Amino acid sequence: MAEERLILDYLQDILDAMAKARAFLGNMDRREFEQDERTSYAVIRALEVAGEAARHIPEEIVKRYPKIPWSDMIGMRNVLIHDYIEVDLEAVWLTVKDDLPEAEEEIKRTIEELSDD
Repeated sequence: MAEERLILDYLQDILDAMAKARAFLGNMDRREFEQDERTSYAVIRALEVAGEAARHIPEEIVKRYPKIPWSDMIGMRNVLIHDYIEVDLEAVWLTVKDDLPEAEEEIKRTIEELSDD
């Protein structure tokens, strides 16, 4: 039987997926990203993983750390999974460029805080 995953495991999955999304995107501008199918697939997959891991975070943690965009991550995952035919690559690019850096910092702080508990 597999060992039960801890909250910290899911938080690390989120952090790792965000870092991968940003690394895959690199310094590409929006147009380059939209034209590079391999990179867009990789970034989308990383965001799906982050959102899936966020779904496993208990409500008490979600409420305790409201600066983390939990519902946005889960919502993005749902759109990417279920509306995969019409993914808005500009929205994906903007999310990675504009939203992930701050969210990553909040996740790091949360991991540090929960590790100290």
